[in-house]
Amino acid sequence: MASLNRERVEQVIGPVDEDLLAEIVKIEAEQEELAEAHAWVTNDEAMLNNARRFPSGRVGQLVRILETIEGPLVRDE
Repeated sequence: MASLNRERVEQVIGPVDEDLLAEIVKIEAEQEELAEAHAWVTNDEAMLNNARRFPSGRVGQLVRILETIEGPLVRDE
């Protein structure tokens, strides 16, 4: 699997600044993990309605980063 770079990140979440890009790339996640995190941040209700547990690991880390630009999620942990 190819590591994330600006092009791959922007394919998933759109334009990003250098600081956000560096934070995302530092996680060493795959593009699919970023896409899952983005889905959580932009459509968490649908994910919760599908009885999916809040993500952990790299996806969870990415969710927390993306929340800084999209807004916080409400979760029952």
